[in-house]
Amino acid sequence: MSPLDDDDDGFEPGPRELWPRILWIVVITMLISVAQSILFVVATLQVLIMIANKGHPNEELGDFGSMVGAWVAKAARYQSAASDEKPWPWTPMGS
Repeated sequence: MSPLDDDDDGFEPGPRELWPRILWIVVITMLISVAQSILFVVATLQVLIMIANKGHPNEELGDFGSMVGAWVAKAARYQSAASDEKPWPWTPMGS
């Protein structure tokens, strides 16, 4: 039996890898809070723009909101250990 045939397919971080991950989870939690505040401002601006433009939203604000939402989703995947890839600023935005 080769080492590649090992039954353990899951990634189990050792003690040295677990503590940095916990630290990054705490940092990312704070960044998600900032992202939620940014999304609230974007949503408020978008509503005001839609009132002024007879229901037509600002496309750039919509795209920006989508980008922030995608970042939050990527951060949540890292926090929940569904992914080992950290979100921006550790990786390029949109990757």
